Amino acid sequence: MTQPIPGIQTIGMSYAIGPRRVIDGIDLRLDGPRVGIIGRNGSGKSTLSRLLAGLLQPSDGTIRVEGVDVWDDRRAAIATLGILFQNPEHQIIFPTVLEEMTFGLRQLGRAKSEAKDAALATLAQFGKAHWHDASTEALSQGQKHLLCLMAVMAMRPRWLILDEPFAGLDIPTRMQLVRHLESCGAKLLHISHDPRDLAGYGHICWLDQGRIRATGGPEVLAQFETQMLAEGARDDLADLAG
Repeated sequence: MTQPIPGIQTIGMSYAIGPRRVIDGIDLRLDGPRVGIIGRNGSGKSTLSRLLAGLLQPSDGTIRVEGVDVWDDRRAAIATLGILFQNPEHQIIFPTVLEEMTFGLRQLGRAKSEAKDAALATLAQFGKAHWHDASTEALSQGQKHLLCLMAVMAMRPRWLILDEPFAGLDIPTRMQLVRHLESCGAKLLHISHDPRDLAGYGHICWLDQGRIRATGGPEVLAQFETQMLAEGARDDLADLAG
């Protein structure tokens, strides 16, 4: 029996909106523990994150994570990887913390009592057992980010996709979230426009206009930053769109 290919693999992956290809023919082979994807705003990063999480169907090509087709097999996909969005408001859908925590577990087929026990155990693991009856509306922005992380980690995914999770967070909240991420036990695929977010990551991919421009180690971050500084020195914001 053929063993599944470890990590994340895409072959000819594309995603089009009408005639425009937002993601254009990407071939990737990624494995953890820490993988970064860097790109400026508008390069296709959020679309890429949703494709890899199985939330969008590719127009062409294939995507597999640990051998799972994340679009065709949704139950296996959510057991294999989770995603944290830039805005937790786009992720939280229930009025209480415990309801939010148990939702994904129920989607995996867990019985109600089993899902509740697993959610409570995860809250305790993160030192937040006292949150179980809290209103999700009453949480701060940083606390909402942490709730999303705990809800995903309750399902014990092998991969966690991070789509600009630090945007808008103050320094203490960011530091606390980083500590939780570093100890979560999942492989991280971190997508960002800020090289500082990916400092220390061993494998970096540079996404540019829907295509992979470069792959490698920390030198790719340096190349990206040099290019961004050069573009920032120009005055193209003064030019009107045609």
